[in-house]
Amino acid sequence: MIRCFFVALSFVALTLVLLPFQLIGMVFKLPIQRSIPYFYHRMLCALMGVRIREIGKRSPDFPLLILANHASWLDIVVITALTPAVFVAKKEVASWPVFGWLARLQRTVFIDRERRHRTGAATQEIAERLLGGDAVVLFAEGTSSDGNRILPFRSALIGAVHHAIGTSTHHERVTVQPLSLAYVNLNGLPMGRTLRNRVAWYGDADLIPHLLGVCASGAIDVTVTWGEPVSYDMNADRKDIARVAEQAVRTMTARGRRMGDNDIGSTEPATAPPSVAAVG
Repeated sequence: MIRCFFVALSFVALTLVLLPFQLIGMVFKLPIQRSIPYFYHRMLCALMGVRIREIGKRSPDFPLLILANHASWLDIVVITALTPAVFVAKKEVASWPVFGWLARLQRTVFIDRERRHRTGAATQEIAERLLGGDAVVLFAEGTSSDGNRILPFRSALIGAVHHAIGTSTHHERVTVQPLSLAYVNLNGLPMGRTLRNRVAWYGDADLIPHLLGVCASGAIDVTVTWGEPVSYDMNADRKDIARVAEQAVRTMTARGRRMGDNDIGSTEPATAPPSVAAVG
């Protein structure tokens, strides 16, 4: 309980200190609107005891769409601690107390997955972020899993690749990079199927109790693996893109779990954010 209180107090203080700067960055479209969330989530990882082992690197190419697996709200904290990024989330998140507000501050793209006729508008908004110089992270499974398996990747929103190419006067290709997150250790113990449920947030699990449980759990080790980036043009089939990325994420996640707690001493995020190109 004392640990949770300390984390909560530090979270509030950190948020209040950085909030004015992020708002200014968003209003005036300054580069700090990308770098502040990066710093903010690195600090959150330190507060919560999340240790990241990063394998590979994010592609420096833009426009860049990142297709990742999804097991927990913690995925967003981990990914942003490694690289400035914009996320795609279901529209319900926008109305959540506190967390919806934080998602807006990170310039999240909110989409309605239940209304298929809105897919075109959603992919257009994602395309605008891609062309605006943001690395966009799409949890391609469409929902969070129990952390022990990878769900099939959905291809509908990957159509943003075609929107971006069709809209841009400067780009004929979009880079797509698979990304794997594998939670491997909890408080120094290998995280098998049972312990992995302590981190995975899925189904009807309530957010606040789960968040408190994670904060009270102690050190969490996660292996993040960047896959081979692939450059696609207008002729690429979105289902093929999804299939290739899904297979890569399955392979990388299985490998990350097998590595377990090997070399955990080197689990530190990158020391500086990758450069973010201004792409028009």
